[in-house]
Amino acid sequence: MPITLTIPEGVMTSSEEKETFAALTDALLEVSDLSGNTFMTANIVGSIHTLPHGRVLAGGKPVNAAFVELKLPEVALATLEEKRAFIEKATDIVEKAAAGKIKREHIWSNILYAPEGAWGIAGRGYVNADLGAAIMNSAA
Repeated sequence: MPITLTIPEGVMTSSEEKETFAALTDALLEVSDLSGNTFMTANIVGSIHTLPHGRVLAGGKPVNAAFVELKLPEVALATLEEKRAFIEKATDIVEKAAAGKIKREHIWSNILYAPEGAWGIAGRGYVNADLGAAIMNSAA
């Protein structure tokens, strides 16, 4: 379940970036009620993109901003409440990590969904039921 965090250079140290990504991972697991699930934990992956100053924009102008993008199969964060909970937690995490260098109103999140059968792990395409079974089989 890829998470992409995009921020301008200098907003966080390398260590803070890693801590922030770990916190975003934990937030996804918590909101999904899957903390400790080995299958899910191992499959929350992603990247941190740091862009040069002036290359992150809002309203067409350079700004310190952050973008949190989450890609999921259709069965994940299925309710509006779960989506909202993740977005709020992600915003809180990034705002705290940025330590005043990014305003809350300059933190955007989005959640994208892969259609049924279009989720692949280790070369295997999963339908939602198979993915759910894999998650349940590794419940802590």
